[in-house]
Amino acid sequence: MDSITHTLFGLALYGTVDKADMSRKTKAAYLITTVGASQIPDIDVISKLWDNEGLYQMWHRGITHSIFLTPIWALLFYFFCLYFLKVKDKRLFYLGLLAVFIHNTSDLFNAWGTGYLEPFSPIRITFGTISIVDFVFWLIFAVAFLLSRRNKVRTPFYFRMAWCFIILHLVIQTSQGYILHREYKVDYDQVALSANFIPWTFSVITKKDNTVTIYDDNLFKEKEALYVLNSKEDAELETLFKQRPEAKTLFEWSPFVVIVDDDKQLGVYDPRFYRNGQSFLFEYIEKNSLVE
Repeated sequence: MDSITHTLFGLALYGTVDKADMSRKTKAAYLITTVGASQIPDIDVISKLWDNEGLYQMWHRGITHSIFLTPIWALLFYFFCLYFLKVKDKRLFYLGLLAVFIHNTSDLFNAWGTGYLEPFSPIRITFGTISIVDFVFWLIFAVAFLLSRRNKVRTPFYFRMAWCFIILHLVIQTSQGYILHREYKVDYDQVALSANFIPWTFSVITKKDNTVTIYDDNLFKEKEALYVLNSKEDAELETLFKQRPEAKTLFEWSPFVVIVDDDKQLGVYDPRFYRNGQSFLFEYIEKNSLVE
């Protein structure tokens, strides 16, 4: 998910806590823990300062998103509050644990995927059933916030209900994506999903032999083929991987790629991010650089 959504997750967790009898310092500890722990896995973006080998796709979604590091991050915030704020409350650990778990698990549902099982498995888990920016999440939290302004006593109730609706939206959206995925698997070798901004609509990316086809589809309309792409599956990629290590990372982390091998370029791109003739994730080298 995007940083705004992760921040909203943290604020919404903070909203579920009954703070009527809390001191100002304790409230601060809870706010720092819920919001901070909701963001901490994204600290891996600083890896771009030393990662010269392209080991992380866009320097993101690596081991810091591992489910196995969840208690480590929770302890970090627990001891931070204990040392700096002098607040000793074991509930802070469990709240931090929940916040990190929500961050890492929610990232599984969009097209980027994440290293959820690192370091024990390098596999990138991605369902593609929730848009990376999901405005339904924003709307639900906005309603809970507005209701809480009208009746502050019932604030925890409103935000707990908001989480129920979040889970319901997640289940409905993912169930529809699962049904579509099963339907397409009958006719294609590989299938990947990328949820659109409009709820219940998906880009369905399929691959059969050398052909990648991208469809716009949902359960309530006829599918529409948006793009048909040709992948040069017989291309030799060792030179590309040697000169652009990022390309190897992209090749390994994506469900499947489109290989480009023409007179000008040798490269790979992720078709889940293909829009208007190009993909956001495209790693390549110029053929003239090989001649030189």
